[in-house]
Amino acid sequence: MKPITRLVDAVSSYMQLVSGLLLVSMMVTVLADVTSRALFRMTDGSLDITFIGGIELVKFGLLFTVLFALPYCVDKSQVVVDLFTEKLTDRKKACLESIYFVGYAVLGTGMTLRFYHAIGNAVMSGETTQDLLIPMNYIYALTTFATAVLAIRSILVAKQRLCTAMGFNA
Repeated sequence: MKPITRLVDAVSSYMQLVSGLLLVSMMVTVLADVTSRALFRMTDGSLDITFIGGIELVKFGLLFTVLFALPYCVDKSQVVVDLFTEKLTDRKKACLESIYFVGYAVLGTGMTLRFYHAIGNAVMSGETTQDLLIPMNYIYALTTFATAVLAIRSILVAKQRLCTAMGFNA
């Protein structure tokens, strides 16, 4: 089980890196779009370096930035309200954490199944994005991958936390 956990951790780590690169590319896209539109306005249309699809690039960039960051961050950035958990033992806290990691796994599984079915529907309908005409089945496939990694990593983290709470070697 440890090699699978290490593999999923490595994949989620690379996804986090891609997420950061997407965030930077979104900022550059917005900057280029705003600058090109400003130049177009200032020159009364004589300098037209505007481009189509900037909104779509940012929209799908944001989607993948969030989805690619979630698997890596699922066990690192949970907000715990100490008011409710301060009197619990460490074992009970770990069991409680395992429950909400299972919740993330259920959420990821549901999203994975929904986007998996959307791939087939997009292929049959030939659905594309509005401006760039990118086939939506590619976007749904990438989304399916990201949500599947979220589900798998969440269930592995839940198992690890539960085993630690019970005193087993995970």
